Amino acid sequence: MGSVQRAMRLLESVAEHEHGAPAKQLARETGLALPTAYHLLRTLVHEGYLRRDKGLFFLGEAAERLSSSGAEQKRRSTVVDALAHWRDLIGVPVYYAQYRDGEIEVLCVSDSPGNPAVEEWADFRETGHAHAIGQCLLAQLDDEGRRDHLDRYPVRSITPYTVRDDHSLLRRLERTARMGPVIERQEYALGTVCAAIPITVDNAASTMAISLPAHQADRLVAATQQLQAEIGRLMGSLAISISI
Repeated sequence: MGSVQRAMRLLESVAEHEHGAPAKQLARETGLALPTAYHLLRTLVHEGYLRRDKGLFFLGEAAERLSSSGAEQKRRSTVVDALAHWRDLIGVPVYYAQYRDGEIEVLCVSDSPGNPAVEEWADFRETGHAHAIGQCLLAQLDDEGRRDHLDRYPVRSITPYTVRDDHSLLRRLERTARMGPVIERQEYALGTVCAAIPITVDNAASTMAISLPAHQADRLVAATQQLQAEIGRLMGSLAISISI
C-alpha cells in the first residue's frame, strides 16, 4: 500500500508540470528519497503511466486514459443529475438524445414510477420520423443529411397520426422554426404527447425532450417552456458536460 501511495504522489506531482519535470525535482516535491523515486518512476514508465523524454517525466497514455475516463464519467453524472432535477421540478420524464454517425441515439432518460418514460415499442432509430426526438434531430440536419436518413429509414405509419410519407415529413421539417421546439401528438405512441427542444453540442444535433400522457396534453406547452428556461439557465455549465 505504501508503494501505491508513493506512486500516486509522483503521478500527481508530474501532472502539475505541463512541460515535464526531472526525477530530482519530483523526489523533492513528494518527499521521497531519490533512489525510491527513481525506482517508482521507472515502474510507472514501464506500465505506461509516465513517459520519459530527455530526462523529464510526463504523464503517459495510461494516465491520460484514466483522466479521460474520469472526466467522461463526471460529464455523464452532470447530465444525469440535470435530467433528474428537471424530471422532479417539472413532473415529466426527460430525455437526452443526439444524432451520431447517421443514427438517432437516446443517451439518457430520467423518469419515475409516477411519470414513466415512453415504452420503446418500435425502434427509436428506425422511427425518427414519428417521434419528437427524431423530428427535432432531423430538423437540425441539412437536406442531404435528412434524405440520407430517410433512404435508410423510410417513413412508415405506426399510428393513425404518423406523418404519411417522406415528402410530407420533409415539408414539415423545413417549416420547423430554427432551434424552436418540436411537438408531436400520438405519432409514435397512442396515448402519449411529446415535445423536443433542439440544442447544439460540439456541432452535433442534440435534443432534450419530455413526454406526457395524452390526457395531460394541455400541460405540454407550459412544461416545454419551463424546460427551455431551465436549459437556458444551466447551459453555460451543462453544454460541455452534455457530450456524453
